[in-house]
Amino acid sequence: MRKENEAFIQFENDNYGIIFNDENHKEYPIKYYNLINGLGCVFENNKSYFGYVYGGIFVFPDSKGYNVTLSNGMFFSFHGKIKPELWASGKVIIIEVQNEKGNYKNNNYTAYRIFGGAIEEKGRLKYIDGCTDSLLISPVKKGDPCLNHLHFPDSIDQTQHTHPSHRIGIVASGRGECITPFGNLPLETGMIFVIKEWDGKTFSIGLDGNSYPNGQHAFKTFDTVMNVIAFHPDSDFGAEDEFHPMINRTIVGGVSANKLKNIMTK
Repeated sequence: MRKENEAFIQFENDNYGIIFNDENHKEYPIKYYNLINGLGCVFENNKSYFGYVYGGIFVFPDSKGYNVTLSNGMFFSFHGKIKPELWASGKVIIIEVQNEKGNYKNNNYTAYRIFGGAIEEKGRLKYIDGCTDSLLISPVKKGDPCLNHLHFPDSIDQTQHTHPSHRIGIVASGRGECITPFGNLPLETGMIFVIKEWDGKTFSIGLDGNSYPNGQHAFKTFDTVMNVIAFHPDSDFGAEDEFHPMINRTIVGGVSANKLKNIMTK
């Protein structure tokens, strides 16, 4: 069953197939799928995929002749087509990035082939209000998508906030509540969700009769911790052609190569 208000969309995970279609977004065109026992998503060429296994196992066919087996709590990204007959039983959320549309086309984006996890007990980076975050799959370059693990200790009451693009994810473990001016929605293990983007100009009337930005929300926990996997379709962080660890730390005559335009690869 789908529940929705002006900030948050909540999905059950019982059915396979597409659950959120934003392929016509001008900047960040994506689709969001629930894959159950190999059913629910057909991987295609010229598209990139991010995934998180939240039940059972997922067998990823490797082009070199051996398979990668991913279990609960593991994650991955890749681009291109794979054969569905090699999948095993399990539940996986899949985010499909439309490489040939929007900013992804402009940036010539394709995802790295990455397998990782399982997720750790808490995040490696400080976030807000006592929460922590780990960047599970980093942007290939600044502006590209990324996958994150958010950890909420018990008794967290987040500051209300918005995001400039959709946040798409799943409650990996624990429980809590999404608090919005438009009504609150429970968060339970295995619950799939979309936090709506705020475009900087659209407001709606909250339950108290006041006006609030669409997408305004906060997560709250009570007597248990909660872990959330969140896909961001964009970033303002990452390597750039003229600023990355390799070129920054290449020193020529005491000067970083990132300042030497005459030797920089064109």
